Amino acid sequence: MDALSPMADQLSREKPLSIAVLAMGGQGGGVLADWIVEVAEAEGWVAQSTSVPGVAQRTGATIYYIEALLPRDGVSPVLSLMPTPGDVDVVIAAELMEAGRSVLRGLVTPDRTTLIASTHRAFAVLEKVAPGDGIGDPIAVTEATDVAARKVIAFDMEALALANGSMISAAMLGALAASETLPFPKQTYEKIIGGGKKGAAASLKAFAAAFDRTRTAPRETPRRGAEKRSDPIPASAGHPKLDALLRRLRSEIPEPAQPMAFVGLKRLVEFQNIAYAHTYLDRLKRLSELDRKHGGEVAGFSFSLEAAKYVAIAMAYDDVIRVADIKVRSSRFTRMRKEIGAKDDQIVYSTEYLHPRAEEICGMLPARIGKFVEDRPALFRALDRFVNRGRRVEVRRLGGFLQLYIVASLRGTRLSSLRHKHEVEHLEKWLTTACETLPTNYRLAVEVLRCRRLVKGYSDTHARGLSKFDRVMNTVPALVGRNDGADWLDRLKRAALIDEAGVELDGAIKTIQVSLN
Repeated sequence: MDALSPMADQLSREKPLSIAVLAMGGQGGGVLADWIVEVAEAEGWVAQSTSVPGVAQRTGATIYYIEALLPRDGVSPVLSLMPTPGDVDVVIAAELMEAGRSVLRGLVTPDRTTLIASTHRAFAVLEKVAPGDGIGDPIAVTEATDVAARKVIAFDMEALALANGSMISAAMLGALAASETLPFPKQTYEKIIGGGKKGAAASLKAFAAAFDRTRTAPRETPRRGAEKRSDPIPASAGHPKLDALLRRLRSEIPEPAQPMAFVGLKRLVEFQNIAYAHTYLDRLKRLSELDRKHGGEVAGFSFSLEAAKYVAIAMAYDDVIRVADIKVRSSRFTRMRKEIGAKDDQIVYSTEYLHPRAEEICGMLPARIGKFVEDRPALFRALDRFVNRGRRVEVRRLGGFLQLYIVASLRGTRLSSLRHKHEVEHLEKWLTTACETLPTNYRLAVEVLRCRRLVKGYSDTHARGLSKFDRVMNTVPALVGRNDGADWLDRLKRAALIDEAGVELDGAIKTIQVSLN
């Protein structure tokens, strides 16, 4: 920054510079605050930083607060320890929703504040535990910040930092330096960063990249939801048995549903085996023929498309075997090392927290044995008392790894297990309802298939979702003859996804009952 902007020069003379940094654990918020203080002191200012801890990644960020002022007449100023709403010059948020929270706290004001935010997401606990899509709307946040802030600089600083082998703190400092908000030259920032011993070169690289990005493209509109894509169906999979699946896919499934069915095939081959994927195609063929018979072509084969998606999800259910398999995959350990930035010479430990119940143990047993235990309450309670307790499995140790590896190796027995028997019975009952509804009410039959999204997870999560699913499905017979039956079922599905306890669902069901009477 060769020349100071008029705003920066005005800020430097009227009152202390006020900067708030909102960062979660592991994002280098403390390092960023220290850098800003050192830059100010290198330019002859008096500066100090304080922090108010959050609860790391769980419920909020730590707020680092920096104030800086030139001394007057050789007297050092007394600086504040906390930011005052409406009196902050710069807010730096290391995550998009933290930028939104800074607006709610009153730290961002349109007449004064420059907001610098990374547009990437680190989902909060409340977003993760919602039964449906609990993810906050990023568009709503950006619209609010556009109104609340004097100037906004927002792009994915996390991705930029990772691409340059550094932490997001270096990228945020680069954006701050390029914002022309503070009266400090670029060279001073670079000197302070370069004075560090650990990772100085990578930090300087990320700083420079963020500086240039801020000057050329300071704004990036975040995407609402994850980017969805489907791989093109290949001409050949390179294996005769897999090619047989592709031939069936092209010849037996309607073209609009083929991309989704291809995704389902890949998922089920990975979940179990090729024969299991053929079972999937058998079900889809039967449903597609029924779809074609009852006007599916006119409707764009919506019934077949939804079946391709949700039958695959239902057949690739989350059981203990699958969970164990995912936890011991080498790709998982590789991803973990990448996410935490571990170097080749560093050892990464992981501990799995498990809480099995008697239901999961019976579910893994052969169907006859598991049913024998389930039907004898005393025996079932004794088993539950033995297994129903929290466990910490240290995967870094051979014993812990083998526990999960042995459970994962039970994949070959899955199709004869009690859990699979229950899943097949539930799946067939659900598909029977959809097929019986199709001739009378096409749109309602499509919604019946979509209701499968209520069932997910395993253990308590699966039990709650299954309970809601059954309650929603029990209303279908009363909706078949209604022109708005599909709309009502969609409303029930959305109500079931709002809260874990199902209070909204109860209210929606009562509303339907009143309207029918």
